[in-house]
Amino acid sequence: MTDRLAALCGAALLLISAGPLKAQTATAPLPVDVAANEMEILDAENKAIFRGAVDATRGTTNLKADQLTVTYADVKQKDGTTKTDATDLDARGNVTIKTPQETITGDWAKYNPQTEKLVVGGKVKLVQGATVLTGSELQADLRTDKIQMSGGRVRGSFLPQ
Repeated sequence: MTDRLAALCGAALLLISAGPLKAQTATAPLPVDVAANEMEILDAENKAIFRGAVDATRGTTNLKADQLTVTYADVKQKDGTTKTDATDLDARGNVTIKTPQETITGDWAKYNPQTEKLVVGGKVKLVQGATVLTGSELQADLRTDKIQMSGGRVRGSFLPQ
C-alpha cells in the first residue's frame, strides 16, 4: 500500500509535470509534494481521491483544486516489471494550474497522461504574460503545444510587439 501511495502521489503531478502548455525535457524525476485535507484510496476502483484544498507542486509547476481524482492501472514495463501509472486525472472546483510562463484557471480540468491532452472547462482563463484568453473550454495537446479555446464568446487581449 505504501508503494502504491507513493506512486499515486507522483501520478497526481503528471497533470502538471509537463507544464500545461510546454512539455519539459526528459530528466531525472523531480520530487512531488501533494497536500490535501484528506485522501482516500479506492483500490477496487483503481482510484485515489485527494479532497479539500488540494495543493500539488512539482518543480516550478503548481496545481490547486478542491478535489483531485487519480485513476491508475498497473502497467507492464519493457523489462517485465510492473509499475502503477496514472491513466486519468480529474481536478474539480477552483482549479488553478501555474507555471513560470502561464496561469490557467477553470472550474475543472482533465488530463490523460498517455495522450498528453489537457482539457480545462467552466470559466476558463489563460494568462501568459500580457496575453489573456477567456472562454468556456481550453484544449491543449502537450505533445504538439497546440492550444484551442472555445465555447461561448472567446476573448483575447494582446499587447502589440
